[in-house]
Amino acid sequence: MSTTISTVNDHTAAAKSVARRRENWSSTRTYVSAAVIVIWCLLPFYWMIVTAFRDVGYTFDSTPFFTHVTWDNFKTAFSSQMGNHLDRALLNSLFISAVTTVVALLFGVFAAYALARLKFRGKFIVLGVVLGASMFPGVAIVTPLFQLFGNIGWIGTYQAMIIPNISFVLPLTVYTLTSFFQEMPWELEEAARIDGCTQGQAFRKIIMPLAAPAVFTTAILAFIASWNEYLIASILSNDATQTVTVAIARFAGSEPHQEPYTAVMAAGTVVTIPLVILVLIFQRKIVAGLTAGAVK
Repeated sequence: MSTTISTVNDHTAAAKSVARRRENWSSTRTYVSAAVIVIWCLLPFYWMIVTAFRDVGYTFDSTPFFTHVTWDNFKTAFSSQMGNHLDRALLNSLFISAVTTVVALLFGVFAAYALARLKFRGKFIVLGVVLGASMFPGVAIVTPLFQLFGNIGWIGTYQAMIIPNISFVLPLTVYTLTSFFQEMPWELEEAARIDGCTQGQAFRKIIMPLAAPAVFTTAILAFIASWNEYLIASILSNDATQTVTVAIARFAGSEPHQEPYTAVMAAGTVVTIPLVILVLIFQRKIVAGLTAGAVK
């Protein structure tokens, strides 16, 4: 009897040891994979910062650390004497992206709520059209937009870039928020209606506070998408309304007949770091919005 118990204990200990080794190996693989992904994603950003602080004469130096450090590249990026108007372009991008995000959310929230809550014929067709619009190539509408806005005198104006940006961002906003509203239980709204709230009050006081993480996440994604837009802005903007993506593409360096790589990297650092800081500050809300509705 004692021999049998001892054998069982040995088998149990061996099984636990094997399970522990598998768990340790699984954790190791997870950490290694995460490290590889982080390095793969951050290495270009790191090299951009290194090049931004490097002297022009050492642009192609392959040293992977900060060498020949200088602030001249940032001065060149903001130098209006060389035709670089990065400060004005930053304000233009901020204004265009903010207006685009606000308008897209204003219409997107109500459209997503209607698609998720209301029952009407062709609802899934409408949702399919919205999803299809998000996949429509922007290059296909550049020529019609240029001709249309040229006829009405909108070339070089803010609205010429804001309206197309809204058409690109709005499908993303509607589709993302529709998925969230569909996962929200009806009982919350029904309880508010029983307590005397109108449908509008229930939406404003119950649904919107609960949807805040998803709305905030969608706003961040919409803002970044509008901030990074280049194709439409390169065709429809002028020197006064150009965005940062266009301004960087048209940079002039301190040396003639030489591509200003270091100044471009400096401008890229200036443009990217605020977005990184914004995401790091609000990462909890962004994660909460991305996972909202995952568990009902």
